[in-house]
Formats: sequence, C-alpha cells, structure tokens
Amino acid sequence: MADAVATQVKIVEVGPRDGLQNETAVPTQAKIDLINQLAAAGLRYIESASFVSPKWVPQMADSADVMRGIDRVAGVTYAGLTPNLKGFDNAVAVATDEVAVFGAASEAFSQKNINCSIDESLARFQPVIDAARERGIKVRGYVSCVLGCPYQGDVPLSDVVRVAKTLFDMGCYEISLGDTIGVGTPWQARDMLAAVAEQVPMQHLALHFHNTYGQALANIAACLPLGVATIDTAVAGLGGCPYAQGASGNLATEDAVYMLHGMGIETGIDLQKLIAAGATICQHLNHGPRSQVALAELAKQGK
Repeated sequence: MADAVATQVKIVEVGPRDGLQNETAVPTQAKIDLINQLAAAGLRYIESASFVSPKWVPQMADSADVMRGIDRVAGVTYAGLTPNLKGFDNAVAVATDEVAVFGAASEAFSQKNINCSIDESLARFQPVIDAARERGIKVRGYVSCVLGCPYQGDVPLSDVVRVAKTLFDMGCYEISLGDTIGVGTPWQARDMLAAVAEQVPMQHLALHFHNTYGQALANIAACLPLGVATIDTAVAGLGGCPYAQGASGNLATEDAVYMLHGMGIETGIDLQKLIAAGATICQHLNHGPRSQVALAELAKQGK
C-alpha cells in the first residue's frame, strides 16, 4: 500500500471522560481545571462528560456541573457520551457540542456490559442519532473490542467491520475503533484498520488503542501509513484497564504527541503544557502519570 501518512493528526482527548471514569472520583473543580488546561495546551477535541446513569458510573455523576463550569474556548469541541435519549437530552441542556454512542464488536462483551446483543444495542442508538440530526449535533460512534475481548477472546474481523459500517450508515460521522483490553499487536491492528477502511472511508475512522500490553504506540505507528489521521488518547494515561489488574489503560496523550512530533506530524499541541495538565490531575489520584514521556520530562525538571 502506498505510504499515505498524514501530515497532521487530530488528537481526541478522552481523559476527562473515558480516563476519569475508571479512576477514583475527583472533585468537580479538578475536572473543570483539567479540561481548561487541556484546551490551553492546544487540544481541540475534548471528551468532557458522560451522561449515563450515576448508579452505573458514579464518577461521572457531576457531568452537567462540569459542562456548566468550563471556560469555553472558540474552536474547541467539548463532547459527551450519550447512550440513550435521556442522556442526550441532558447533554443538550448543558450545551454539549458533540455526542457519542458506543457499541461492541463482541457479542459476549455486549451481553456482559449492557445485557443485550450487538444488534439490539445498535438499534437503541437510532433514536439518539435521529434526535442529534434534528438538532444539527454530530454523533461519534465507538466500537469496542476490535482486537480482542476479555470474555470471548478473539473477535471475528467480519464483526468489527459490520458494526463499524452499521454505525457509519446510521449516521455517525466518525467511527473510533477501540482495542478495549490492549491485546492487539501491530500487524493485527493494521489489518483490522485496512479491513474496516474497505467499508468506511479512512477519513471517517479513528484509533482508540489501549496500552495494557505496551503495544499502543507500535500499533498506531503500524496504522499511520494507511492514512488514518485521528487518534484517541488520555492525558497522563488516565484510566486503568478494568480487565487487567494493575495494567495501564488508555494510551497517554503525551506519549502519542511526542511520537507524532518526532515523526514530523503536526498535532497543534504544546507538549509541556500537556505534561503539566496531566501532573496536576494526578495530584488528585493515587498514582503519578502513566506516561513515559511525562515521567522523563518531569524527572528532568526535578518534579
């Protein structure tokens, strides 16, 4: 395949939502400060909230307060997760710019997490997508378990392609392909992306690789020549992997930005400001940054 590496990559910062919902609860003001710091560091897409039942995700119970409290920066998209119409309505009430729905490529994962089949879960999203379309709000679609499942193991590539294409056909403008347990390796990741791109145009695809087994950067590097130009990451590597005790979860934004800049790929992000944002939020958690780049830079600064 011809080398089609993008000269600019959009980073979708998922730390305030996907990251913090898998951490110990932090004060609302700390979340607001984090989002403001990320925008100041140059992030232009920040997944900021999750409008799900606080019974299921208590860490996100203050999402409306967070959205009301942030200092909106022109040109920055502040997005929220909305699994159903109630969540969508709550997101709209606090001026959420974009919303996201999440499906799984694994039947076992879907049943364990939301007690329904893949097809049933997708059908539940249609009212959300329709309501968003009526209001002119863009919808992003997540596909989890694209390179493996904690319950069923291998996930057929045909299921990954089918779910991604279905979400795209339903109206999601971008499909984020998630290695939820971080088990994928570079050629596997590349082949998965290539297969999905045969059904969904590459400019509508994003990568969301977890770093549980230390493969996330290598997987992204293997996929970049295919032309993918959107990558999901979490500042400080926020969000441990709930399926592997003690393992890191999301790929750290700092590590991805350092690699991309080193490859001559623009992100528009100030790495030092990003590192500072990660270090600040980690003061509220029981651990330091899970970013190798942040740890190295902070050590140089004597912090």
